[in-house]
Amino acid sequence: MKKQYLVITSGLFLVFLFVLGGYFYKTQQTKKLGFLAQKQTEIFVRKHSPTLGSDKAKVFLVEFMDPACETCSAFYPFVKKLMADHPGQIKLVLRYAPFHDGADYFVRILEAASKQGKYMETLEIMYQSQPYWASHHNPQPQLVWQFLPRVGLDLEKLKNDMNDPEIDKIIAQDLADAKTLNVMKTPGFFVNGKPLVTFGDRELQQLIESEIAEQYPR
Repeated sequence: MKKQYLVITSGLFLVFLFVLGGYFYKTQQTKKLGFLAQKQTEIFVRKHSPTLGSDKAKVFLVEFMDPACETCSAFYPFVKKLMADHPGQIKLVLRYAPFHDGADYFVRILEAASKQGKYMETLEIMYQSQPYWASHHNPQPQLVWQFLPRVGLDLEKLKNDMNDPEIDKIIAQDLADAKTLNVMKTPGFFVNGKPLVTFGDRELQQLIESEIAEQYPR
């Protein structure tokens, strides 16, 4: 009985150490990223990064996204609602982390669409039509083209602009920044440099509202 008690106690102690270690690691990561946000702001926001929201906003929501990511698509309406609930206070910055096979193809479409001033419209139609072309078992990227005319794009120009070598540089830079920031999956969120440590819509809302309260004291 005593031996069994010692085994249980030892097991609980190991669990405690594991949880404590995880908490310590997350705390250190948050501090490290906070330092990067202060000293190297460009690692979060590059000149090429698409943005949505007021330039006067004090809360920057940086999202590392993959156009073929189902969770990114699911979170997009929630992010837009958060922005609508706090008008003028949040600026969304989109960064690329095309981790799915062939996802860089859709990044090319987005970047080409931006040359026609249709970036956000194209992103939204991609997310809306994602179930038709982004099956993880049998992705069919060519199917996205049947939805793009709804945005009013010049498709021939789009196809030409997709081959711009600058897009390769953009993808490479964003992936390098994602690696530095330890983004392992999408979407990866940062609010004024603070990472969303525990993933979830409620947690994201709490992090954003906490930063809003700090930046816009009443």
